[in-house]
Order: sequence, then C-alpha cells, then structure tokens
Amino acid sequence: MSSANHNFINGAWVASRAGRTYEQKNPADLTTVTGLWQKSTADDVNLAVEAAAEAFASWSGLSVYQRAGHLKKALALMETHRDRIAAVLTAENGKTLRESQAEIASAIKEMDFQIAEGVRMGGSVMPSEQDGVFAYQVRRPLGTVAVIAPWNFPFNVPCRKVTPALMAGNTCVLKPAGLTPGVGAEFVRVYEEAGLPAGVLNFVTGSGSEIGDTLVSHPKVKAISFTGSTEVGTAIHQKAAAALTRTQLEMGGKNPIVVLADADLAAAADSAVLAAYACAGQWCTSTSRALVEKSVLSEFLDLLLSRVGRIVVGKGTDPRTTMGPVCGESQLRNILAGIEKGKAEGARLLVGGGRVGEGDLGRGCFVEPTVFADVRPEMFLAQEEIFGPVLSVMAVDDFDEAVRVANGVRFGLASSIYTRDLRKAMTFAEKTDVGLTHVNMPTAFKEPQLSFGGVKLSGQGTPEAGRSGIEFFTEHKVVYVKYR
Repeated sequence: MSSANHNFINGAWVASRAGRTYEQKNPADLTTVTGLWQKSTADDVNLAVEAAAEAFASWSGLSVYQRAGHLKKALALMETHRDRIAAVLTAENGKTLRESQAEIASAIKEMDFQIAEGVRMGGSVMPSEQDGVFAYQVRRPLGTVAVIAPWNFPFNVPCRKVTPALMAGNTCVLKPAGLTPGVGAEFVRVYEEAGLPAGVLNFVTGSGSEIGDTLVSHPKVKAISFTGSTEVGTAIHQKAAAALTRTQLEMGGKNPIVVLADADLAAAADSAVLAAYACAGQWCTSTSRALVEKSVLSEFLDLLLSRVGRIVVGKGTDPRTTMGPVCGESQLRNILAGIEKGKAEGARLLVGGGRVGEGDLGRGCFVEPTVFADVRPEMFLAQEEIFGPVLSVMAVDDFDEAVRVANGVRFGLASSIYTRDLRKAMTFAEKTDVGLTHVNMPTAFKEPQLSFGGVKLSGQGTPEAGRSGIEFFTEHKVVYVKYR
C-alpha cells in the first residue's frame, strides 16, 4: 500500500496534524484499497481557512481577466489529464469509465461557462433623480468560502461551485466526500499545476461528522455551498444561520417521469431506464418514480422491462458493463433496506431486488437493477429517496392525478412528462413543483448555461450554475457619485 495522501493547504501537500488516516476502498472490489487519506481534525480545517483568508486580499485584488487566466490554464489541464482523472473516478465511485469520461466532459463545460460568466460579471448604471449624481451598483466577493462536495459527482460538482467562487475573487476550502477523496485531489492538482497562487484553493479530507462543524461555523467562512443529503444539508443550514453565513444547498430528490396515454412509449421507456439506472441510480436527478396512465401501463411495463433486462452489471473498468456498483457499503445497505421496505409494504417486485453476489462481483457493492409495480403514493418507495437503481412504477387514472401524485412528496428537484399534447405538457411545466422540469426528455438532463437547484426539501438558497452560480458568491455594493 502506498503512503498516505495529503491535504493541500497554502500551496503545499501536508499531513494532518493528528497523524490519522483512513482507507478508501474500491466499491467494485472492497478488498482493494485505492489509497490512504488524511483523517483531518478541526486544527487542519482552521489552518486551511486561515490560509484562504490570508490569500483573499491578493487574489481579489487581481483583475477578473487575471483570475480567468489562471482558471483557463486549469481548464486546459483537465482536458489533458482526462483519462487519469476518469480512472480515479471509476476506482473510487464505481461508475463506468464511459460515465466518468462524461462527467469530466460536463465539468469542463460547466467551468468554461462560469469562467466566461465571471468575465461578464459587471454592474449596472441607474439614473439618479438628483442632478449631477452618477449612480451604479457592482458585485464584489464575499471572502473565504467553503465547498462541500458529494461522492456521486465528485468532479463535476466542484467545477460548478469552485469556478464561480474563484472567478468572483473569493478564496476557497474544498472538502470532498469521504468516499471520493482522490477525485477531489485530482481537481486540486490541475489548479496546482496551473500555478494558482498559494492559499487560493485549499483541500481537506476526512469525516464530515468530525470536521464539518468547524468548517461550517468558522467565523472567517462567509458562505457554504453543499451538495448531499437533505438531512445533512438541513443541519448545515441551521448551524450556519447562527453566524448569518449564507448557504447554497443542493439536496435530495424523488424525481417523477409522467407517461401519458398519448406518449411515445418507447421513448418514455428509454428515458426512464437511462435516468433510473445510469451511474447506478445515483444522480440526484435520477428518475425514481414512473407515473403511468392505466390505459398504457401494461405496454409501458413490457417496454421498460425489456430495456432493464439488457443492462449489464459489472465493474466500471469492463467495457461491456453498462451499470457499475453503488458507491460503498453504507449505500449498499441503505438501498437493500429500502427494497425490503418496499416488499414489506406490498409493492410488487418485477425484477431485481437483491445484491449481485456471483464471482468477483460478490466482493463489490453491486445491486440488481430493480423495478417495483403496484406502488401507492403513501408507500416508502413513493416518498423517500433510495438513491440507487430502483424504479417504482405507479398507475394513475389521468393527467390531473399524475400531477397530484408527482407533487405529493417533500422533495422538488426534477421531473419529466412524456406526451404529445401541448396543452398538457405546458400545464405540467407550470404546475410541477420542482426546480428543473422537462417535456419528452429525461429527468436528469441539464446544461451549464441555466441554473440548477431544487425547491421544497431539495434545495435552499441561490441555485447553482447559469448566471446565478456566480451571484451566490458575491454581494452587491451601490455607489452614488455627485460630480457637480
């Protein structure tokens, strides 16, 4: 086993002061340790925050074009090191190499847009009612910010958060998910190689339960951008509120696809399978509920099951694999427990429902692609996020019932409807209670030029991405100049 990987603080890779480490294991083979990582403490977080705070004056003092120059170098290096980063991503998260490559491509697009958005970030001039007064407003950076990244998209999400933060002139402390520290380190290394000044971007690994509170409550941290579970996000928001620290939270989802009787059923089935089982169902925007009009339910199920039957479960490094493992033992246990709850409540298991245990796969965290039918709105399967390759099919009488059932959960991230009826499509887009919706497209589709965030318990604060991405990391200042 290689020596332990380090934190990155003030431009140097350093060990935790406590000298403790933890193992990261490959979810495709839990006997394989991919690396030893620092099990950091509050002391390490304090060092990282202090380094970022010290670097703020010089970094924010650069012109936006100078900051863009540093980030453009990092962007080019992401492309150069794409294969290396993808290999680490697959080893730590489990997704297929094809999916890892797609994540890096998406990250590059997100970063490219946010760099350009940062350059365009200007103010506005407004006329004053006072004679001889020039009035304008500008945006300025907050100071030091914290980014807490998830394990499901451990490269793309930091790109979407860190880029606008740095472009706005902030300095940053990045805490990766404990399951995917190596991907976070790869993200930092491209900035290091690009010559980013010391202290501008810092990186601390370890358990959120041990170092999260210190990061969230540190008086020099002015904003926190978090992606993860609703429970953790809510706790972060409550702690941050004590210091009036702003939060941007992207949390859970229970995303429905509505399939009406007039829909292209084959296209709807393709969409459901793509969004339910890509990355082993671990997108926050994954489809977890299919709400289907009863008159076409049987036909839709036939189409759906034929496509699910073609999914090849295996290691992400195997080119034949179309669905890899779930990301870690805890996730495996939670998904299997959710499946058992579905069975106990009387939902009808059509396919899957268990752990894949044959041969080499028995050493990994592989779950069979699972489909339930006869799921009722009040059931656990219809209400709670399982975050795995589990799709619940629910019958509805008509469009109105579909809308009610789709909205009848505590989450509100993404949704989709398949129909040829323009009136129903537009009515659904109006009434669906989510931050991201689609017509005749998968629930997981998004592009970097538009904002991304949920409502209800799926999100809080200014959305990520798009123009709002950089707004979160800035505050406004209004200036009045009397010149005569």
